[in-house]
Amino acid sequence: MTRSETARRATATALRIVAVAVAYYVSGRIGLLRQVTVHGAVVTPLWPPTGVALAALLFWGLPVWPGIAIGALLAVASTGHHFDLSNVGIVAGNTLAPVCALLMLRRARFRMDISRLRDGAALVFLGALGAMLISATMGSVMLLIDGKLPHSGFWPVWFAWWSGDAVGVLMVTPLLLVLRRARLPRRTDRWAEATALAVATAVVVPVATGSHYSLLFLVFPLLIWAALRFELAGSAPCALLVAVLAVVAATGRAGSFSTLSLFEAMIDLTALNGSVALTALLLASIVTEHKNVRRHIERVCEELADLVDQLAPTDQRRGWPSSETRRREGG
Repeated sequence: MTRSETARRATATALRIVAVAVAYYVSGRIGLLRQVTVHGAVVTPLWPPTGVALAALLFWGLPVWPGIAIGALLAVASTGHHFDLSNVGIVAGNTLAPVCALLMLRRARFRMDISRLRDGAALVFLGALGAMLISATMGSVMLLIDGKLPHSGFWPVWFAWWSGDAVGVLMVTPLLLVLRRARLPRRTDRWAEATALAVATAVVVPVATGSHYSLLFLVFPLLIWAALRFELAGSAPCALLVAVLAVVAATGRAGSFSTLSLFEAMIDLTALNGSVALTALLLASIVTEHKNVRRHIERVCEELADLVDQLAPTDQRRGWPSSETRRREGG
């Protein structure tokens, strides 16, 4: 490796670290817009930086982890609290959690296109629910040791912390993975159906999350529609919109969350967002996997038909349709 190539790679890594730090900080500021205070500790029902951090690690690998630490440090400093030992533990936990998520996903042979059910399940149970135990536990323990959190408030804070970080991965990471391979739409795309889905989502989701009646179940037909017809590209944005509006309603005590206490609202919100993420992510991965299997079977059948054409005697092939004709007719 030449010296210039080494310098170029080092520069690219440095730029990526800066980009990750900026993205983490900006998404953290967005997440803090709907922060809540549980037993004196500030937590967010949806923490987008965890999804940003994991997506960055999946794109660029472990060398960009300093960007996560810098972004977490800036996000903590932006809250206005005095920086002390507990904040060091929080930054360490927020950095270690996505790193461990990456290592576990690699061990599970995770594919970034989430084209298999096992990829969706790995992202849910390893990348989100499993790895985010680290950040929630480290953060809550450090607050407890530093005297900022009473013993009676440990589990409520831990639960709110864990759910916010996990939902951040479940909602943000799939969307970023979809955007990475986005392409310009074609004329053959289902424009009318996509427009109908977008309009229905824009109307139904605000009504379902903001209504005083129990209408939250109305979002699931939309998620199923999006996943079945547009796979992850349709279900991921729809799920994120549901999560954001549900967080706004829960933190503002609006809609069906208006009569609940803060902890009850956080439990209901976590259950809703978890169900939304599972429906959107796993159903989309199942649909994608089935389509890929079907394409593979079709290719094998075409190759087998071509092989039969080559092996059959010439006089028997004269009346057969050509392989190109069979492909065109779908046979």
